[in-house]
Amino acid sequence: MRVVKLFLSALLAGICIGLGGTVFLSLDNKVLGALFFTVGLFTICTMGMHLFTGKVCYVFEKDAAYALDLIPIWVGNLAGTGLLALAERSTRIAPAIVEKAAGLCETKLGDSLGSIFLLAIFCNLLIYIAVEGFNRNSHELGKYLSLFFGVMVFILCGFEHCVANMYYFSVAGMWSGKTLLYLLVMTLGNAVGGVVFPVIRRVITTEAK
Repeated sequence: MRVVKLFLSALLAGICIGLGGTVFLSLDNKVLGALFFTVGLFTICTMGMHLFTGKVCYVFEKDAAYALDLIPIWVGNLAGTGLLALAERSTRIAPAIVEKAAGLCETKLGDSLGSIFLLAIFCNLLIYIAVEGFNRNSHELGKYLSLFFGVMVFILCGFEHCVANMYYFSVAGMWSGKTLLYLLVMTLGNAVGGVVFPVIRRVITTEAK
């Protein structure tokens, strides 16, 4: 039952990220698209949903069970983004967003795996900053600025977020063996990027003691 609840929470989180992706694809202005994409992470953080890229940042601070939970979370995120994309492809907004998503996905799949891996690391450095800022900041405004700036910067820089890309690949209808390989590399890069700051902070804290 616990795994089912995790999966459902992750499914909702995937839908939220997909909604953010929909806004991004619907706007020609990249800055505005990045701004309103943040509605996804904003909703996830305020409602306590499970997003792989946020949860993986704390894997070394938790037990083995927490690490295993990342699997149903990842699968749930994939299911949520896929369901939203499938529904959207049946609506009148499909032609515009599918075309834009396809162009975005072609760029990603045309990149080298090394580049994709590094861009995914950079992405989750910013996701950690966004989520940790939201969790730790005592000021309401500071909490939300952390989220918005963290997400906007990774989008405007073109960094790779595995869950957002689950949505883009799904809405573009561009799944293949190569796509799955690239998504797994993005996932690994996000995992590495997410633990960089926590690990270094732990080393600094330990040495200070």
